Amino acid sequence: MKTNHPSRYQYKQRILSTINKADGQDQLSRGFDIFIMVLIVLNVFAVITETVQSIQVKYELVFYYFELFTIIVFSIEYLVRLWTCTIIEKYRHPVWGRLKYMFSIEALIDLLAILPFYLPLFLDMDARLLRVLRLFRLMRIFKLGRYFVAFQMIVAVIKKRKEELLITFTLLVVMLILASSLMYYIEHEAQPDVFTSIPATMWWGIATLTTVGYGDVYPVTGLGKLLGSVIAILGIGVFALPTGIIASSFERELSEREKNRKATRRHENN
Repeated sequence: MKTNHPSRYQYKQRILSTINKADGQDQLSRGFDIFIMVLIVLNVFAVITETVQSIQVKYELVFYYFELFTIIVFSIEYLVRLWTCTIIEKYRHPVWGRLKYMFSIEALIDLLAILPFYLPLFLDMDARLLRVLRLFRLMRIFKLGRYFVAFQMIVAVIKKRKEELLITFTLLVVMLILASSLMYYIEHEAQPDVFTSIPATMWWGIATLTTVGYGDVYPVTGLGKLLGSVIAILGIGVFALPTGIIASSFERELSEREKNRKATRRHENN
């Protein structure tokens, strides 16, 4: 690739290779990977333990300064990735390439990891919304997707089978609406305080279709019990569809990766 600033290009390339997943014997990149992974795990641990009132009160300052340190690190990482992304061919344009990168899945995850900290600084929010934003910090766990093959495989499977998954999801939504609507009209007169509306009945529909059956809402009429039985049986088959699609896709993805690995080894040996 030709450039008027070869030294600047090489500098950006070196930074990008460092902050990306380590490949080969790059110790600096490997050290950065370990640092980020440990920081993410500690963040998730902090979000969980912070909900214990006695721990939160005792170590409030520790939690605050750790969050501040994390935000500084993740913010710098996000800006550096945004600056160096033009090294990648599909993000080559200095303006449109960066905008395209900003809307990529990885960049959006990076942004969601830091956004909950900055929003309250610019927007007036009530306490409930602030608590929801603080919980959003758990999104940082998805940053691990850069470093673990399992995360990458999940994304690859969803991308490849998104049409089939969308069809099954549509079928589930249609069944949920039909089942909830029928059950509402069947049970509303018998239990007006339980099946108050179709949206409220959807809670029963979800619990029945998934065959969870919490038992807090259930039909008492004969027709309602018959419908509930049919929906429970249909739910087993309908929920087996996406499970089968994902399972077969994982098997295919693993097989393809193994073939590519063997082909790479044969090429290296030759």
